[in-house]
Amino acid sequence: MRKLVIGCAVAGLIALSPKSEAKLPASATSTFTLTPLPLTLPQPFCQYGVASWYGEECHGNATASGEPFDMNGLTAAHRTLPLGTTLRVTNLKNHRTVLLRVNDRGPSIGDRLIDVSKAAAQHLGFLGAGLTRVEIQVVRYPNGYKEIKPEIQGLN
Repeated sequence: MRKLVIGCAVAGLIALSPKSEAKLPASATSTFTLTPLPLTLPQPFCQYGVASWYGEECHGNATASGEPFDMNGLTAAHRTLPLGTTLRVTNLKNHRTVLLRVNDRGPSIGDRLIDVSKAAAQHLGFLGAGLTRVEIQVVRYPNGYKEIKPEIQGLN
């Protein structure tokens, strides 16, 4: 019992003793400043939707970028992303992924998100089906493109 009382007394003294904190030397505080992190960071561009592919009927025709369409190239058509943007396209049914360059505008059918070349559809594994659900992520915008980021409060 005596040991228990002494142990409680020591614990009480430790709890009531002043706390010591580590502090930076005065010379370091003048060059070291903390920058608060934003509460929310901008999210990378990501979209989900239906992909289709186009091939022989458009092979050789001019794309929106001015280059001829190559059904054997790894390219895509998107309505709004800048021409030259590199995308990671993932087939959500089989999880196959391919990197594509946006070089055209489309698709012209309203409920579709992206048109990919025949070669891209083959890589993604939906050549026979014609359509599949995909996720697209921007990997890289073209040189000279300035991405518009949402304003983060507190970082001015």
